[in-house]
Amino acid sequence: MNPLLHAVAAQMGQILLGKESAIKLSLACLLARGHLLIEDLPGVGKTTLAHALAHLLGLEYRRIQFTSDLLPSDVVGVSIFERDSGEFRFHPGPVFSQVLLADEINRATPKAQSALLEAMEERQVSVEGQTRSLPTPFFVIATQNPGYQVGTYPLPESQLDRFLMRIHIGFPTEAAERELLRGEDRRSLLARTQCLVSVEQLLELQRQAADIYTSDALLNYCQALLQFTRVSDDFIHGLSPRAGLGMLAAARAWAMIEGRDMVIPEDVQAVLPAVCGHRLQGTDSQGQNAERLVDLLIGSVAIP
Repeated sequence: MNPLLHAVAAQMGQILLGKESAIKLSLACLLARGHLLIEDLPGVGKTTLAHALAHLLGLEYRRIQFTSDLLPSDVVGVSIFERDSGEFRFHPGPVFSQVLLADEINRATPKAQSALLEAMEERQVSVEGQTRSLPTPFFVIATQNPGYQVGTYPLPESQLDRFLMRIHIGFPTEAAERELLRGEDRRSLLARTQCLVSVEQLLELQRQAADIYTSDALLNYCQALLQFTRVSDDFIHGLSPRAGLGMLAAARAWAMIEGRDMVIPEDVQAVLPAVCGHRLQGTDSQGQNAERLVDLLIGSVAIP
C-alpha cells in the first residue's frame, strides 16, 4: 500500500475498528474525486468515519443534519439585507467546505436533497443568479438510514447517481466490539490524533491516482461490463457512461492504494459493488438486491 495512504488507513482503523474494507473504499472514493453515500443503521459509525477522514486529511469539515423541514437555503446559503451598508450580503451555507457531511440525507424532502445536485456535479452553486465556486477539494459524505425506517424519503435516481460509491459499514466483529467496549470513546481518541496529510499532498495524490495506467485490455473489460448491463434481461436499465467513468476512476484509486502503478481486473472487481450496487436494478422479484446483481455481473463477463 502507498505509505502515506497506509498511515491514514491504519490510523482510521484504530478509530473505526474492524472496518478495513469500508476505510479503503472511502479513501478510494476521495482519491477518485467522487462522493460517498454510507447506508446503514444508526449507531454503527457512519458519522465517525466521515469525521475521521476529514480530520486525518486536514480538511475543513462541516455537517448538516437533514430533517424534514430543511430548506435549500440552509444548505447553500442566503443573502441578507444589511441596514448599515444598504446592500444584500451573501452568507455562505455549510456546503462551502472541503468535506460536507450530509447526515441522514433521506430524512429531508426531495426539494432539500436537490440543493446538493449542482454542488456535487459542478463543484459550484448558483444562488440568486450568481455562480459561486466551492473549495478544493470538495467531498460530500452522505449517510442514510435504511428505507424501511420511519420518516425517510427515497433518494431519486438522479441524486443517487451523483454518488460515486455507496458502502455499508455493518456491525463490528465480536473481537472488534469487545475492544470497542473496553476502550475509550472514539471521539476522544480522534481528538488526540494528528493530521497526517496536507491539502497539497492530497491534491497531488488525486492527480497521481488519475494518472494510473490502464491498458486497452482493461478498458475492454470495463466496456464489456457496461455493455452486459445494457443488453441483459436481468437489469431494468444499463449502466450509464458516467458510471463507467466512475468505475474506472475508482479502480485507479484502488490500484494506487494497493501500491500498483497500473489497474488490473481485480481492482475493478474490488470497487464494483460500491460503484454499481446503487445504480443497478433487477427485473425479477429480487430487483433491489444489489449484492446479487453485482455478483451476476462479475460472473457473467469474462476477464480478458
